[in-house]
Amino acid sequence: MIIIKKPVITEKMTAISEKLNKFAFIVDKRANKIQIKEAVEKLYDVKVVAVNTMNYDGKRKSRYTKAGVITGRTAAFKKAIVTLKEGDTIDFFSNI
Repeated sequence: MIIIKKPVITEKMTAISEKLNKFAFIVDKRANKIQIKEAVEKLYDVKVVAVNTMNYDGKRKSRYTKAGVITGRTAAFKKAIVTLKEGDTIDFFSNI
């Protein structure tokens, strides 16, 4: 099972990571906090202090087309906010 799917890189999350040393990731729905902590420590070689998780339901969406109204849902996902030890940081843009 791949635990960490991708990092959340938004303007709001970038400000939080610079100010509070917290980073966000989209993670597998079945992953628990201990697994997320171990995966981040192994992948980025940092020390994790705390992990907070949130489950998001998919939103209902509809759009108007020639064929009529099409309704559906966006994908549901789980987000983890990881707090790192003082002095540790993750640079997502280092290998670009």
